[in-house]
Amino acid sequence: MIISLNTALDLKIFSPSEPIGILILFLGLIFTGMIFYIIYAVSTNKESLEDKKIRTKKESLQKEKIGKLFPKKK
Repeated sequence: MIISLNTALDLKIFSPSEPIGILILFLGLIFTGMIFYIIYAVSTNKESLEDKKIRTKKESLQKEKIGKLFPKKK
């Protein structure tokens, strides 16, 4: 059964020495590189500088609004 399946599909076209096999290996390397880059970008928090600016603006606006609602009595 397996021998007849191999001859019917001609699996040699997927070997690393054939063009389709080289393409599959190349796409696999690109995909693996993208996965490692995503893991690196998530672990280093690249967006943290922009997020800190936005967060500080929101916190200062929130403090101003709270200060207007609850003024300090002297």
